[in-house]
Amino acid sequence: MADFEIMPEPKDPRLTERVVGIDQQGRAIETSVTVERPLTLFLNDQEIVTMMTIGDYPDCLAVGFLLNQNMLQPTDVITGIDYDEEIDVVVVRTERETDYEQKLKKKTRTSGCAVGTVFGDVMERFDEITLDPDAKLHTSWLYALTKKINTTPSLYLEAGAIHGCVLCERARPLIYMEDVGRHNAVDKIAGYMFLNKISPAGKLFYTTGRLTSEMVLKTVQMDIPILISRSGFTAWGVELARKANLTLIGRARGSRFVALAGEQRIVFDADPRQAEEEPKRLRRKASI
Repeated sequence: MADFEIMPEPKDPRLTERVVGIDQQGRAIETSVTVERPLTLFLNDQEIVTMMTIGDYPDCLAVGFLLNQNMLQPTDVITGIDYDEEIDVVVVRTERETDYEQKLKKKTRTSGCAVGTVFGDVMERFDEITLDPDAKLHTSWLYALTKKINTTPSLYLEAGAIHGCVLCERARPLIYMEDVGRHNAVDKIAGYMFLNKISPAGKLFYTTGRLTSEMVLKTVQMDIPILISRSGFTAWGVELARKANLTLIGRARGSRFVALAGEQRIVFDADPRQAEEEPKRLRRKASI
C-alpha cells in the first residue's frame, strides 16, 4: 500500500451504511450500501451547483469542479475554503471577483451516472490545450497498475454503486478517489492536484467508469495525456480523444486492453501472457 498518497477508506462509517434485506433464496441478509448526500457549492457569493456525493474531500471536489468548468483559472489565488458539514455547504473564495450568471444559464446534462452537469461551453479551452506528445505508457506499467488498483481495499469492493479514479505515475498509483459519479471522482483529483501543486507532467489517469466525452474533456482539461479505463467507450469520447491526441485505453482487465486513440504512446515491453488475469469477483463488477 506504500504506492498510494491518498487511498479509499472503505471502513469509514460516514461512507457506508449496513442495510438488511433478503437474497435470491429469501434468506435474511445484511449488506453495505454507499451513502450519498447533497453538497451545495458557492464560488465567493454565488451559488453554483448542488452535487450528490459521498461527502469526503469536499474541498478537493469543490475546487476540481470549478477548475473543470473553467470557473477557476490555473492562475487564480484561493483565499479560503469554508465547509459546513451541518448544512452541507462548501464556499470557495478567491482574490479575483467572479460572476458566472450567464454561464450558469447554459447547462449540458452529461452521461455521468449521478447526472453530471457541465455549465457553459463544454469545449472551452479544449482546442487550446496541447498534450505532451512525448509521454509514454509501458504495457508493463499498465498491467502492474490494474492489479494494484483492482486489489486495493475500496468502497468499490466493499459496497459497489460507486466509481473510482486514480492519478498514477509510471507503475505507481498516487491518488485514489471514489464517488457516486465518475465526474465527482475526477474533480476531486483535479482539486487535490491544484491545492497541492502537483504537476500533470508524467502522469496517467485511470477510471473504473466508461470513457465518455465528459471523462475525455476533464482529462484534457487537467493536461494529462493518457486515460485508462476498465470499462468501454462512447463514440464521442473516442472522437474527442483523437482530436486532442489523448491516448485512450479501455477494457483494461488482466492482460487485455483496447486502445482507440493515441496509440503511438504505447510501448509494448511486457508479454501479455505473463499478466495475471482479473479475479472473477472483479469481472462481475466491471459494468458498475
